[in-house]
Amino acid sequence: MPLKDLPLDARPREKLLARGPGALSDVELLAILLRTGIQGKGVLQMAQELLLLKTSTNGCDGFDGIAGLLHATTDDLKRIKGLGPAKRAEIVAVLELSRRALAQQLKERTVFATPDAVKHYLQLHLAAKPHEVFAVLFLDVQNRLLAMEELFRGTLTQTSVYPREVVLRALHHQAAAVVLAHNHPSGTVQPSRADEALTQTLKTTLALIDVRVLDHVIVAPGEALSMAERGLL
Repeated sequence: MPLKDLPLDARPREKLLARGPGALSDVELLAILLRTGIQGKGVLQMAQELLLLKTSTNGCDGFDGIAGLLHATTDDLKRIKGLGPAKRAEIVAVLELSRRALAQQLKERTVFATPDAVKHYLQLHLAAKPHEVFAVLFLDVQNRLLAMEELFRGTLTQTSVYPREVVLRALHHQAAAVVLAHNHPSGTVQPSRADEALTQTLKTTLALIDVRVLDHVIVAPGEALSMAERGLL
């Protein structure tokens, strides 16, 4: 149904202004970003189809929910009929604003004050990558974020991490502590024995230069696990 045929208080933009964003469904929020549909398909229908479709093996046909859409790249978005440059730019801008807002929060506050923000921040950066990525959050003496760096990339099942490189980057940032992070493209966030062994190796190595390992976070689409919270550090 076209938006113009809906009652005024049922139209997404008017509903948001009257009742707040929490009153809107994912479809309605996405419809506000898309603004218009395409010929033969209203904006609400287009938004719903984008969220319901899954990524095919031969190319991106959709994003399997709002999280998948927000993890999409600009190249992914180009494959969706009806998403022109303006709409693609707006969706990508929303994701980047989310990343920057979380980064600012982590730079202004100790990471221990916002553990969920750390997980969300890492999910936005790593969860949707098709290959394993090992990243490090470098922190100051007050456990505030100095920088995040993706240091190593691997295949879908294995990543080679060199402790010497982690040490060099920690010295470069003059970090007092770090949070280690990597993604599991398989979808599970349970740490493997190799993950636990790597954590202990880096913890021992970084201790030689007085840099503490505060946590090792494993992320996957929609999930994140803190090894510190599980008592595995």
